[in-house]
Amino acid sequence: MNPVTAAHIHLFLCHVPVMAIVFGLGWLAFGLWRGSREIQKAALGMFIVAAVLAVPSYLTGEPASGTIKGLPGFSERILEQHQASAGVALAGCIALGIVALAGLIHYRGRAVAGWFSVLLLVGALVVGVLIARTANLGGQVRHSEIRPYDAEAE
Repeated sequence: MNPVTAAHIHLFLCHVPVMAIVFGLGWLAFGLWRGSREIQKAALGMFIVAAVLAVPSYLTGEPASGTIKGLPGFSERILEQHQASAGVALAGCIALGIVALAGLIHYRGRAVAGWFSVLLLVGALVVGVLIARTANLGGQVRHSEIRPYDAEAE
């Protein structure tokens, strides 16, 4: 059996914030639709989880890149795009998590204001796009079969 590498750890960790944003978005939209403050607050918790786990995901990226450089299908250009996108996605994730935490503290024991939930929904959509783009680029770093074009030909 192969030993666990930095790439394994990074790949494992990077899926969690993506899924936390997706579930948080779904829960927040459903909570708004149903008027459920409990579901809305659970969504805020998911955004906090995404923010917390985005940090180790980001920090394991550099060591992971060292383990795959030079392997077949590797693209340095896509890696650079992925790294730049990761910084923006991390900042967005952390900002969303901080706002969600502030909301949980502020609305402790009472219903989350509708305007606040809508604001978070819009913010989570933006962060969702950022993190999905980053994840897509991450997959393309080594998997040329999912690239929309030959990144090394340009």
